[in-house]
Amino acid sequence: KLHSDLNLFPLNKHTPQAEIENYLNPCFKGNDIGLISDAGCPGIADPGAVITQKAYSMNIRVKPLVGPSSILLAMMSSGLNGQNFAFNGYLPIDKKERKKAIKTLENRSQKLDQSQIFMETPYRNEKLLEDLKRILDSETNLCIAYDLTQSSEFIKTLDMDQWKKKYISFHKKPAIFIIHKQG
Repeated sequence: KLHSDLNLFPLNKHTPQAEIENYLNPCFKGNDIGLISDAGCPGIADPGAVITQKAYSMNIRVKPLVGPSSILLAMMSSGLNGQNFAFNGYLPIDKKERKKAIKTLENRSQKLDQSQIFMETPYRNEKLLEDLKRILDSETNLCIAYDLTQSSEFIKTLDMDQWKKKYISFHKKPAIFIIHKQG
């Protein structure tokens, strides 16, 4: 289809349920619809999960299409345990809760030999890195991956002792963080 033939509808945490149902109505007239995300993968730490659930409840077939996933690309290139990993979405914003969540992920990583993947909104990336430098043990490994599949791509895995000596500027860059602490 030509771009002028496309109907685009916003979907975010403020979209009313009734509106989501309206977005799906073209399916009952034999039309296909697509779900795209402005950053990342639809339905993964993204409001796309809501429309997918609604589609299933309306007996509409859902078909994922192949495309890059920053979460998997970061995990694949991290050098950390790719046999056992968990995606944790966004960490809490509250300082106390965030510190607790970071320590919980580090402990879980060590106890289960499991890489812990999480993300942050691009404008809080550098603050999160400062928190990680302050909270994580020096031998815990951290991978930071941002701008994946772009010419400015950055992927680096170091232990926290090394990260403490390093400065990177990635404000407003969509980033994935992965930690792993050996048992």
